[in-house]
Parts: sequence; C-alpha cells; structure tokens
Amino acid sequence: MPRFVAGSIVIVDWRGDSLPKEPNKVRPAVVVENDLLFDAEHPNVIVVPLTDDARLALASLSVTIDPTPENGCTKRCFALAPLVTAASVKRMRTTASRITDQQLRRIRRQIAEAIGAI
Repeated sequence: MPRFVAGSIVIVDWRGDSLPKEPNKVRPAVVVENDLLFDAEHPNVIVVPLTDDARLALASLSVTIDPTPENGCTKRCFALAPLVTAASVKRMRTTASRITDQQLRRIRRQIAEAIGAI
C-alpha cells in the first residue's frame, strides 16, 4: 500500500532552498499523483500546495477548500494547481486529513489545463 494516497493532505517543509514566489515554509499540500503508479519506496510525491492567501488563488486554477472534520483545515484555503510539483518524501509528514474525491478531480483537471493537456 502506498504511503501517500491521492487526496491526502500532507505537511511539506519547503524551507531552505526555495526561490522567490515558490513555496518557502512548512505548509500543507494535497497529494495529486496517481498512487497506483508509484510504489512506497519512490523518493518523491506529486503535490499541490495549499494557502490561506486568497490573493494567490487564480479563480480558474485553484480549488477552494472550506474547513471540514475530514480535511482538518481550520480556515478556508486554496489548492494552487499551477504550483504542482514533485517533492521529496523526506520533506513530508502524513496526516489523517483528506479532501473530497470531487475536489481532487477538480484539482487534477486544473493541472491539466495549466500545462495545456486539455
């Protein structure tokens, strides 16, 4: 079974080597990779960072995540599809939180739009 399941919210430590306008602190992110493609030993996970800063959320390329018991969010946040990235598992810790399947589908569609796949 994979350690990082699509739709899960993880905590990623991006401190230390980021450039301006890249994630640069400890922040939550959503796992968006197809967890059936990668085994548990794969060194990276494809994620989309979450932010509570609405100014960073492009309306057509971000998904609003309102707080629920399932996602563990304490305030409204936004999944930033254009910032999709592969991050090292060494930067991550898992949580029991997750987004809905519908939100995951929307994020993946926005990623496809952002890279010109649809």
